[in-house]
Amino acid sequence: MTMSAGSNAQRSRYNRDAVLSATPVRLLTMLYDRLLLDLNRAEAAQQRQDWQTASDNLLHAQAIVSELSTSLIVEAWDGGEGLFSLYTYVSTAMVSANTSRNPARTHECIVLLEPLRQTWHEAADLLPATPAPATGRSGELGIG
Repeated sequence: MTMSAGSNAQRSRYNRDAVLSATPVRLLTMLYDRLLLDLNRAEAAQQRQDWQTASDNLLHAQAIVSELSTSLIVEAWDGGEGLFSLYTYVSTAMVSANTSRNPARTHECIVLLEPLRQTWHEAADLLPATPAPATGRSGELGIG
């Protein structure tokens, strides 16, 4: 089943509005949701030897991890260095998964990042809703 151009435009507008009205922590959870979606899609594509789809998803996942890394203020909390190290490790693992066409490396990234995704969602549920300032970056990463 294919979507019409009108449906695609409506969905894009909805996603853009969701990103623009999201709180900072909600943006973070949206990034993690998309990151894990990309990694799961990449792993499935690798298993069926659809290398282009796997590569596209891994490259998008790498862009998200790069955004997470560059926006992380390491010195703001005790776990900052550890989280930065994890982002560096999974970024390298994704490159390796892509170049060696290795679904086990992709799966390793999923196993490492899924608990963080869950934790950020739990934290988001505890915080009040305050909209984030519009920066435009999240739309470029295709979240939502």
